[in-house]
Amino acid sequence: MMLSAQAVADARDVLDGTEFYRPAHQVIWQAICDLADRGDPCEPTAVAAELGPRRLSKVGGGPYLHTLIQDTVSSTQAAYYAHRLADLAYARTVATTGIRLTQLGHQAADGDTTDLRGTVTAAVQEITAPDARGWPTPTPLEAARVLPTFPLPMLPDWLAEYAARLAEQTQTPPDLAGCLALAVLAVAAGGKVWVQARGWREPTNIFTVIALGPGNRKSEVFAAMTGPIRAAEAMLREQAQPYITDIAMQRRVAEADMEKAEKAAINAIDAIVREQHLADARIAAERLQELQVPAEPRLFSDDATPEILTSQLAQQGGRMAVLSPEGEIFSIAAGRYSGAPNFAVLKHGHAGEGMRIDRVGRPSEIIESAHVTLGICTQPDVLAGLADTPQFRGQGLLGRILYAVPASLLGYRDASPELIPAHVAQTYADTLTNLITRLHDLDEPISLNFSDSAIAAVQELLRETEPRYRPGNDLAHMPDWGGKYPGAVVRIAGLLHTAQHHHGTWACPITAETFACARQIGDYFLAHAQAAYDLIGADPDLADARALRDWIARTGAHRFTASDAVQALRPRFRKVADLDQGLRVLESHGWIRRLPTPPRANGPGRSRAVVYEAYPETAL
Repeated sequence: MMLSAQAVADARDVLDGTEFYRPAHQVIWQAICDLADRGDPCEPTAVAAELGPRRLSKVGGGPYLHTLIQDTVSSTQAAYYAHRLADLAYARTVATTGIRLTQLGHQAADGDTTDLRGTVTAAVQEITAPDARGWPTPTPLEAARVLPTFPLPMLPDWLAEYAARLAEQTQTPPDLAGCLALAVLAVAAGGKVWVQARGWREPTNIFTVIALGPGNRKSEVFAAMTGPIRAAEAMLREQAQPYITDIAMQRRVAEADMEKAEKAAINAIDAIVREQHLADARIAAERLQELQVPAEPRLFSDDATPEILTSQLAQQGGRMAVLSPEGEIFSIAAGRYSGAPNFAVLKHGHAGEGMRIDRVGRPSEIIESAHVTLGICTQPDVLAGLADTPQFRGQGLLGRILYAVPASLLGYRDASPELIPAHVAQTYADTLTNLITRLHDLDEPISLNFSDSAIAAVQELLRETEPRYRPGNDLAHMPDWGGKYPGAVVRIAGLLHTAQHHHGTWACPITAETFACARQIGDYFLAHAQAAYDLIGADPDLADARALRDWIARTGAHRFTASDAVQALRPRFRKVADLDQGLRVLESHGWIRRLPTPPRANGPGRSRAVVYEAYPETAL
């Protein structure tokens, strides 16, 4: 420290002066620190002057200060020796405590057991208590986010009021009813409504996932919000049944005509007669080909494998939803039954793309434009488990989901909430049913356009979000989601516009006011997506850092090398290089620090492995 100002700083990061065994060294330490605090030089002459004649003589005089310098090879190793001194001081404390405990044991053997257990416990706690001197408070690896509540007032009045009343009656977060409100609108509009932005267009189907723990009445809210969809589906089936029956009858007649003509042609002796019967059989076959019995109308499925979902899309004209109070669709897509991830139908179905499916032993299925809507309520653990299937992130599925991670109301619920007025529930059911049936009856999809002021707002959204994908900004680690964020807001604007004009007057342009409402909802989903990506561990470097920190806390590893961590955390890390980014994150956040390497002996030899020291309170 008397040779280098940097050595003073390095030593004071680790020591406070009590670690020295010799009292003289404690006095010298304090003199150096006093000089450094004033900004004065700390060389031996200055230290001697600071000590004064009386104290200087007690520490060995001026020559002793020069002896200390002469015995020092280099000041660059100050940090290493400071840590070594701290370790030896701790070892001395442990030895002293051991002697004291031995004395207590002997006293107890002589019959003096007064508060023996308490005294021993206090002594052990004193030497095992974490010592965070020299450590700054670590920066949390989990972002402490105050998440917004779903902005129900941004929904059309008939939908917002019912969702708010339902949240009150069920004592559930408004997020649950609000996100499902968008999902049911997407069931009605998906595949029937497109939104034309400037230079691109978006379908109006969405994927929304609400993560909420058990006991939060998810099923009750889910059943209430989707009830009109079930009623509309039943109505559509009833309306379609006479037509389906008629086509089935005509098909049976055509089959009989074809069979009759084929038999007549086989039995005909005259070639001209045979040709006439064959012509009749061809006409009947063509007629049979035209008479394809349509499937009963279906709007949604509770759970479906990707293969069944694809077939349902083909049967329902490219429109299908998966609405479920559980998250089974993700485990199925991850390969629960097939053994390999299979979610191509979800990727195509989110974008409204065409699909052609060829399978052995089955006719080809051609879907001109596939539209899948997801409305899933699930457990937070299911959301966190999405990271277990790397293909979900790598192939873009996670970036297509609108996440909601609301806070549970368990423990704060009102036992006597206000019930939903009958007229509010009836208005919701009638309006949604009417919207579904009106859009279902459209022969061709409609395209919505923005007003000039709304287009300007869309462009402003694009300008504001683009820089956020750059390295170091808040969306840099989730470009897959962030890149689809403006498109999601455009889709939401289309849904709000369609719901506002549920009487069929949706040909008018989407206004700037409607887009502003959509953007507020988009801001909600943006904040929740960032929280969801934290939960999923979508930032791989941050996920590795958390795994290392949790291992340190679990095992109480005070000091370790990268090799120690690899051995303990296989197969997550297979080689030391795999830990580089995670260790760098932990170090930059103050959870670990590298210990100085010892002075290298003369001659060749392998460099010693870097030793890391963990923040003392990590294991608490």
